[in-house]
Amino acid sequence: MSLIDVQDVSLAFGGPPVFDGVDLRIEEGERVCVVGRNGCGKSTLLKLLAGELEPDGGRVVRRQGLRVARLAQEVPGSVSGTVYDVVAAGLGPLFDLLRRHHRLSAGLGRDPAAVAELAAVEAEMEAAGAWQAQQRISATLSRFSLRPDAVFADLSGGLRRKVMLARAVVGDPHLLLLDEPTNHLDIEAIAWLEQFLPAAAPALCFVTHDRSLLRRLATRIVHLDRGRARSFPGDYDNYLRRLSEHLAEEEARNRKFDRRLAAEEAWIRQGIKARRTRNEGRVRALLEMRREREERRARLGRAQMEPGRGGLSGRIVARLEDVSKSFSGRTVIDGLTTTVLRGDRIGIIGPNGCGKSTLLRLILGELAPDSGRVRLGSNLEPVYFDQNRAVLDEEKTVMENVAGGSDTVEINGRRRHLIGYLGDFLFGPDRARSPVRMLSGGEKNRLLLARLFARPSNLLVLDEPTNDLDLETLELLEEVLLNYHGTVLLVSHDRAFIDNVVTSTLVFEGNGRVVEHVGGYSDWLARNGGGSRPQRPAAREKKRPARKPSRSGPLKLTFREERELEELPARIEALEAEQEELAARLADPDFYRDSGSGVAEVSSRLARIEAETEQAYRRWDELEKIRDAWLAARSRPAG
Repeated sequence: MSLIDVQDVSLAFGGPPVFDGVDLRIEEGERVCVVGRNGCGKSTLLKLLAGELEPDGGRVVRRQGLRVARLAQEVPGSVSGTVYDVVAAGLGPLFDLLRRHHRLSAGLGRDPAAVAELAAVEAEMEAAGAWQAQQRISATLSRFSLRPDAVFADLSGGLRRKVMLARAVVGDPHLLLLDEPTNHLDIEAIAWLEQFLPAAAPALCFVTHDRSLLRRLATRIVHLDRGRARSFPGDYDNYLRRLSEHLAEEEARNRKFDRRLAAEEAWIRQGIKARRTRNEGRVRALLEMRREREERRARLGRAQMEPGRGGLSGRIVARLEDVSKSFSGRTVIDGLTTTVLRGDRIGIIGPNGCGKSTLLRLILGELAPDSGRVRLGSNLEPVYFDQNRAVLDEEKTVMENVAGGSDTVEINGRRRHLIGYLGDFLFGPDRARSPVRMLSGGEKNRLLLARLFARPSNLLVLDEPTNDLDLETLELLEEVLLNYHGTVLLVSHDRAFIDNVVTSTLVFEGNGRVVEHVGGYSDWLARNGGGSRPQRPAAREKKRPARKPSRSGPLKLTFREERELEELPARIEALEAEQEELAARLADPDFYRDSGSGVAEVSSRLARIEAETEQAYRRWDELEKIRDAWLAARSRPAG
């Protein structure tokens, strides 16, 4: 007998049915991943399986004595107390007894009354068989490396997630339901989760946007679409292939049906003569076809995303020289030197709390380093995706969050009605007028992308943009970033997303050490796992000519070099302005029609400008280092 059997289940919340005749069976030993668009009912399905919701129609049959545990997508606001309390709550009726024993044991002194109360509690535990449960709690806390007396409210988002997972598994469930288990976890914790989950319960049913986790764990994929569930045995790549075939077959059937319906409608609209001789059976068949067409639920269209194009930034977006930053005596970044060039797509990888967001703020110039220098390039137009969604006003509508009180937005020189623009991000008219607090996590992330892409930019700074996005939107975002005309800085724990998007990575390797690598996460892992020391990519190293100091100390700039140093910023600015003007000409289709051989000349000049700009930056660095070294030597006391 299966663990759980969903039979012809229907469910609605006032609108179109979330489920319309859903059938699903989960057997022992299966690891089922549920996928589908945001809002299709993935979390609702897990609640049905857990018994937290009852269907409007159909039934959910559970094996007798089945133990089910669910990890929710977000940590409930009502959860409080110590880590021990939160984990022990997963044991249900034994929770109060175990919590009393834990607190009495922790605070036991010489008070005879406390000793007597502890003895009474232990007698109750003996009668209830709670000692085995106590051992399970201790083993689970140890397995998850959790401190039992830590206050839950003081933990980071990733640790809270880990505690809630410990609470789910402490009761030794037969079926473990996981809703986006990788949310707020760093890459190291996700890798641990991949190892842990196959043995966590006899069966798993989970929702995830992490394709690496999906590929590693799933033995079957269930696709929710328009109220129905379709099962695809096998791995993720097999699912993608078979889903594409299924949708193509469905589209062909619909086209054939619509042609037949149009022919029957033409027949029924014929004149008096046709109506006198018409076949009543054919009329009834037409009415049935009309009903079937009305009940057909169109598949939600694919999202469309087009970032607003800003002007051309300078060749160098940001240059960090020996940058260090500490907080409360802890070094977060220690001596980082790197250059961000226009067109780079850089991934930033590291454990929670290591300083990834700090690095973004340093690069953007929002935070000053404790030592070292950060120099920003010219003509930067950054937009910032904050994983905490702080810029979204929960009480305002979707439309108000994107365009204030306006009904239109201007995208790349084209003015569009806001409803149409939001439709590209899969917000229908009703959803566009809803307050943000009514949206799911994935919808909020889509809204934040819609808000950012409505603004012109040449630098996208994305801090965990993939959380809660459905797989289809996630893959579309990858395409958008690959075709983006500017520079991308990306913080993400989604390994597949990093591999598919970035050209290089900045990896926090401990003790404030940040190392640059060519390629994505898998490239870094292969290089690091092979035992070789990570090296800075040769293609991005900048070798500067060195000047030898004199015997009496560092050299002083000559008069000519001082003048050169003063003039270099203006020269670089002029070069970058000319570079921007030439790039704009090459982007104009009319220029190719009218200029003939002039196109090659402009392209050649643009290439020379890039080389001259890079050389000017190098010379500027060289002269400033000579000047700074001489000034530092002068400021030191003699002797």
